[in-house]
Amino acid sequence: MDVRGALADVAGVNDFFRVDTNPAEAADPTWRPLTDLWTDPAPMADRITHVARVLGGDAGPVDDRIAASVAMQGLAARVLSAPLAVAVLHDVVPALTAADVHWRVSVTGPWPLWVADPGFLAGPGLDAADLGAALADLLVDEHLAPLVDAVRALVGVSPRTLWGNAASSVAAGRRLVGNGRPHVAARAARIAAVVLDHPALAAAGERLAPVPPDVGWTFRRRSCCLYYKAPGGGTCGDCVLTGR
Repeated sequence: MDVRGALADVAGVNDFFRVDTNPAEAADPTWRPLTDLWTDPAPMADRITHVARVLGGDAGPVDDRIAASVAMQGLAARVLSAPLAVAVLHDVVPALTAADVHWRVSVTGPWPLWVADPGFLAGPGLDAADLGAALADLLVDEHLAPLVDAVRALVGVSPRTLWGNAASSVAAGRRLVGNGRPHVAARAARIAAVVLDHPALAAAGERLAPVPPDVGWTFRRRSCCLYYKAPGGGTCGDCVLTGR
């Protein structure tokens, strides 16, 4: 299975789906494995501080809980988008573990990610249920649970909020893949639904009757990411506060 080619393909969805695989990047000493991000508090603290300044603008930095929530949601989307898209479009779960995937700091957009020699953990040939279950285990065990713990070690933001952010990112990734490649929209909904049924994510929201452009279902979370508390902020389309 050409996982390198699959990652190149899904990188076209948007920047959150891009994982570099150029072997030449191994010469860059600024790349660090994601496992470092879960154990070294300094980069996460710096990211939260940066997000607080950006969200606050001229009014000054926002509350740490708002910044931590928004920063976490961005990182969650960053680590889960490519594996989700590869599973949907190429029928495998790529071996993008926290030890394999490397990151480096950027202040102008999503942090770049790089993996040296990508393989796969499951597939091809699995049905959507088994593929989604394998994907859920990768995302939760390798990325989302450590990310929630790393953020909460720094800022006292509710785990319910952070797991809601993670579930929201899964649903958003499914929508982006389906919008960009309409022929797989139904398959994306089936696989993402299995991910959202993982015990760590199941209580974070509910799947409702689909509202276009969604196919299969529309996600409504049971928490809020707190963005509405930032200057000029508001509620997201899947927020528990929408319509209240």
